Amino acid sequence: MFSKENDMFDTARSILKRDPAAKNLLEVILLYPGLHALFYYRIGNKLYQWKRYVLARMVSQWARFITGIEIHPGATIGKRLFIDHGIGVVIGETTIIGDDCTIYHDVTLGGKNGSNGKRHPTLQDRVVVGAGAIVIGPLIIGHDAKIGAGAVVVKNVENGVTVVGNPAKPISKS
Repeated sequence: MFSKENDMFDTARSILKRDPAAKNLLEVILLYPGLHALFYYRIGNKLYQWKRYVLARMVSQWARFITGIEIHPGATIGKRLFIDHGIGVVIGETTIIGDDCTIYHDVTLGGKNGSNGKRHPTLQDRVVVGAGAIVIGPLIIGHDAKIGAGAVVVKNVENGVTVVGNPAKPISKS
């Protein structure tokens, strides 16, 4: 799983570049629970794709027990996701996360209703979600958007826009 050609190695190198507290690659691989959660997610997601749903959920629940991060194995996660200080992160079944996103602790990417269709958010590339933010429903969070700490997002966010508050409102556009 940690070969040079592998997504997990690429993710670990990305975390090393993006986290000023990280001192070396070995530290990231051994001590970063966000990376560990992604490792288990990749296994669970493969089982989920093979329709081994119970095994997939067992892997995801084991990961939650070990890391404090809950990622449903049915979620779709792109490359180089950085879950920083990840305790309390919840990523729902129909969530889609693009490449190079950052999620801080206590974030919920949750569903709005109990329907069987798309009910969780889509984060496009390079989205940053601040600590304690809640993003609910089948929303689209645009490329390069930023969600402030503690924000409650219930509407789409355009590309490059920063939103804060409850309910979240735009404060700037990059």
